[in-house]
Amino acid sequence: MAKNKSHQGTGPSQRQLRVGELIRRTLSDVLLRGDVHDPDLNRISITVGEVTATPDLKIATAYVLPLGGDGADLALAALRRNRQELRRLVARKLTLKFAPELRFEIDDTFDRMDDTRRLFSQGDVRRDLED
Repeated sequence: MAKNKSHQGTGPSQRQLRVGELIRRTLSDVLLRGDVHDPDLNRISITVGEVTATPDLKIATAYVLPLGGDGADLALAALRRNRQELRRLVARKLTLKFAPELRFEIDDTFDRMDDTRRLFSQGDVRRDLED
């Protein structure tokens, strides 16, 4: 019986995870050094929390958050405006056959963690968990 090469429902492959992490580190370095010549982008300290890559590695989505969470819309607009230059800078540092298209989204992980903490701190939820 042949193995199913489709990764549907199994999560990202090791290759996707490895490439995503390489892009995350490289993109973080590029943003930290201020390699992009955009004053809006260079005045914001941006954290790249995670990068996910599609199975064919043609698209990479970076989940980002400005330091402190303020100015998320401005940061997202600046990143999207400079995505081609960021793609070129990241590609120059990586040894991939093709440079993936970069997409940017706000990282809402911390908001979800806060919501979860709030939920678990409610009296009725704590009571249910103790039972």
